[in-house]
Amino acid sequence: MSTAIVSDLHLSAVSGADVLRRPAAQERLAEALARADRVVVLGDLLELRERRAEEVLEVAAPALEAIGAATAGRELVVVPGNHDYELVSPALERRRLDGHGGLPLEGLYPAAPGDLADRVAALMPDTEVSLAYPGVRLRDDVFATHGHYVDLHLTVPRVESIFAHAVGRLVGANGPDLSVDAYESALSPVYAFSHAIAQSARLNASVRGGNTSREVWVRASGGGVAGVALGGVAIPAAVATLNRLRIGRFRPDISALELRRAGLRAMARVVDDLDIDAPHVIFGHTHRAGPLPGEVEGWWLRGGARLHNTGSWIVEEAFSASDGPANPYWPGRVTWIDDEGPPRFENVLEGLEL
Repeated sequence: MSTAIVSDLHLSAVSGADVLRRPAAQERLAEALARADRVVVLGDLLELRERRAEEVLEVAAPALEAIGAATAGRELVVVPGNHDYELVSPALERRRLDGHGGLPLEGLYPAAPGDLADRVAALMPDTEVSLAYPGVRLRDDVFATHGHYVDLHLTVPRVESIFAHAVGRLVGANGPDLSVDAYESALSPVYAFSHAIAQSARLNASVRGGNTSREVWVRASGGGVAGVALGGVAIPAAVATLNRLRIGRFRPDISALELRRAGLRAMARVVDDLDIDAPHVIFGHTHRAGPLPGEVEGWWLRGGARLHNTGSWIVEEAFSASDGPANPYWPGRVTWIDDEGPPRFENVLEGLEL
């Protein structure tokens, strides 16, 4: 069985950075997915933090319908992430109300009629759509998850990580050996708040859109130089204050290199906390694909697992504008899982002008 994995499509991004709203990109992806026996969307299928949900579905419909046509008669597994958490949150709440106890690592959650996930599936009527959360085992030796749990361990002071650390401390989810429920207790309030703000009919259009964490990083880093003042407050001083308040264990280094290292360290912590027993662990979330040829392999080997990042399907101008398809942030990668062998990458948008 061949499995095609894509993540971080962010369909309906206000910025227009989501490349799948372009017919040529939809066609390239459809051609790739048509070769797969099974498709996995590994988080952030929809951008639900920037528009009301009904607007998101309207803008995303052409891309979703194209994906549905390409996967007709086959299985499509949606593993929600932090930007489309609302796809699974109603099902998680029903599980809790039904008294099923703690959340499993490999949960399967059917959508109820009227749920947002059900409305997404309706745009792909000939595809067998299912929800898995927070992860799914794709082969005995391959486990996949969106990767948003890393925000509870990141040492780079991204906005969402600061909120995650703060809530984690409040609810006691900042110790060792965290469970799925512990991660959820720290992160789900952040997601609920973000979603509620986006659904506000009074939300000013100028406030909508944009990835706040990345915008702050770009403005503060000056292209990767730590210690640049942001709003009159130096990064090292701000980090020292956060650490003194025990909100997190942040570092003043906000360079692109440290973003990569911090993400891998944090993902390794998640793998260890959740006892993910798999030689290959696939995640997205950070939008940086890897490992790619020429990279230091050791960075991606953590404990007993080799980490693999799927990249994204949005244009990250701050990270990839000058390098083109060779850049790890360049959009359009599909990760393939075959019957045996390690995961492999395919950049299906190569040669397409973005």
